[in-house]
Formats: sequence, structure tokens, C-alpha cells
Amino acid sequence: MKNVKFSSIRAAALSAVLATAGLTGAYAQSSVVTTTTSAGTVSEFSPNAITVTSGTSSQPVSYTYSKTTTYVDENGNPVSVETVRSGVPVTVYYTQDGDRMLASKVVVHSAAPTDGTTVIKKTTTTTTTSPAP
Repeated sequence: MKNVKFSSIRAAALSAVLATAGLTGAYAQSSVVTTTTSAGTVSEFSPNAITVTSGTSSQPVSYTYSKTTTYVDENGNPVSVETVRSGVPVTVYYTQDGDRMLASKVVVHSAAPTDGTTVIKKTTTTTTTSPAP
């Protein structure tokens, strides 16, 4: 058996070639995580899922949740999970994991009136333009 000695220059050159070829075992991996939102009214809140009915879909959609799911009001202030109940309007932020939709954040909106009245939010924007000099 013959011993081969490499000089430090040869070793550095070999390392550079291996690194350039991607053979060092250090690979850069990237993944894309898309968070989607869905708004609707809670139709069921069970120990493992939130079921929401949306005005745009005739079928209710179930979102699983975990200990890391956050519950906030419209201003971003934390609220108790107990505020999520049937009939409450919510926006669910979720990611798709195969066939499962995992809720990361639930925004609990002010409850709709139950006395039959309708609340209309009206916003007026006035734009004033002046001719260029």
C-alpha cells in the first residue's frame, strides 16, 4: 500500500472542485409555504376542527387546528378560543398539507346582529384634483 501525500494547495483545490460540483453534502433547499385566507361563519367547532360556511361556497369547509393556532380579534388582539363558536364570523388563515387544511390563525369578527337588523358599513372617499400648472 502506497501512501499519497497531498499538499495543502492540492487539498484546497480538491475541496473547491467538490464544493462546486455539489458533492460536499451541503445542499441548499427551499420550500414554498402558501398561506391562504377564507372568510365565513363558524358552523361547528369541534375538538379537532373548525367548520366554516362561506357565502361563496355551498359546502362547509373544515380546518384542523393545533396548539400553535392563534386566535385574534379584528385589531390583532389575542382572544380566547372560547370566542370561536357556531354563528360567529371568522377569517381563517391556513396552509394546505395534502388533503388537510391547517389553520395557523383565526380572526374572530364582531358577531352579526341576531335581531334581524342588517349593519351596512358605508365608506366615502373624496378625491380632489387640480390642473397642472
